[in-house]
Amino acid sequence: MSIFSFGEYIEGRSFKVLNERVVRGNSGIMLLLGFFAFVNAFVIKNYTVLPYISGFLLFNFLVAILINPKFAPTVFISWLLVRKQSPLYIGAVQKRFAWSLGSALSGAIFILSFYLLHDVQYFQPICIMCLICLALMFLETAFGICIGCKLYYLTLKTGLLKTPEEKPNCIGDSCSIGE
Repeated sequence: MSIFSFGEYIEGRSFKVLNERVVRGNSGIMLLLGFFAFVNAFVIKNYTVLPYISGFLLFNFLVAILINPKFAPTVFISWLLVRKQSPLYIGAVQKRFAWSLGSALSGAIFILSFYLLHDVQYFQPICIMCLICLALMFLETAFGICIGCKLYYLTLKTGLLKTPEEKPNCIGDSCSIGE
């Protein structure tokens, strides 16, 4: 097993996979953190929490994408919670794409949150980005719908990305590329 790897090969699959149960748990943990930040910033008007939580989420995404998802803090906590359940494997390549989009969104929130501490005109764009993040994480956690994965397949269909040699699947084979 390589330290620098996104996903792992398992018997019977020709592509790298992640455990969907861990991924959904990870999304749920990040949803709770995001909701906590949202309530603090947009209900209580305590903006000082936003840079810390968005920075942590950015760090979490970057560790998962650039090093290995197993070393990302929320993925590890999720793994601890679901480790006794039977794994449900999904393709890793589309999750890497989706998490890259998530890191871009959390990075933008992180940077703008510092400006928000001094100027409330950044409130609306940050609020919109936070609501988008919360909605995406809710869809992933509650229904197993990965919008970033759907966007990955859209980029393949439109030719923006080259179709990989590996033919990964989504949960329930809802977005498999096919042979």
